[in-house]
Amino acid sequence: MASGITRGQAILLGLGVLGLGAAGYGIFQATGYEGFSAGIAASAVLTLVVIVWTGSYLFRAITGNMTYMKQRRDYRAAYDALTAEQLQAKFDALSPEEQERLLRETGQLD
Repeated sequence: MASGITRGQAILLGLGVLGLGAAGYGIFQATGYEGFSAGIAASAVLTLVVIVWTGSYLFRAITGNMTYMKQRRDYRAAYDALTAEQLQAKFDALSPEEQERLLRETGQLD
């Protein structure tokens, strides 16, 4: 089962993005951009990355494909399957007369 991101992981991720910005600045300087131009180019790339990242989050939120929602659906499906099996076992343990009476009470038989 997948779990969410912890605070420590979020901090490390933030520091990683900061490091990517610094690396991008260095790369743009090495490719011939000077001073502010390298900073602006690195900022533009990081801004694009953040926009795409935020867009993917919004897409997952809208489609209901978030970790918690997915876990909840999986849990509910497993719970429903187990409950159905238990109810079927209890029904099968009843005598044929009790089964018929129960089916009539619930409207399954006329």
